Amino acid sequence: MGVAEMRMLRWMCGHTRKDKIRNEDIRGKVGVAEIEGKMRENRLRWFGHVQRRPTNAPIRRCDYGIEVQGRRGRGRPRKTLEETLRKDLVLGSNEGHDTGPSTMAF
Repeated sequence: MGVAEMRMLRWMCGHTRKDKIRNEDIRGKVGVAEIEGKMRENRLRWFGHVQRRPTNAPIRRCDYGIEVQGRRGRGRPRKTLEETLRKDLVLGSNEGHDTGPSTMAF
């Protein structure tokens, strides 16, 4: 996703990869934040809203780690929402942001 983002930003600035301009310089010129960081921020904000809901709310009763019966398909398994949120919480705590309690309840 980051590659497509940088390609569009370079196109907006009128630069190509042959110009050998650093990604940080192009981001600063356009004035946009990294899309992966913004997506992480929005996921954590949504997760915070879900965690503040009462335990009997429909969104809290959903089982995100549901096991499906039958044979698994070929290839690498898809990343689950739980894995993504765990990674986001670890990355968020490394950046020094207050993400709330360190324990998650899915």
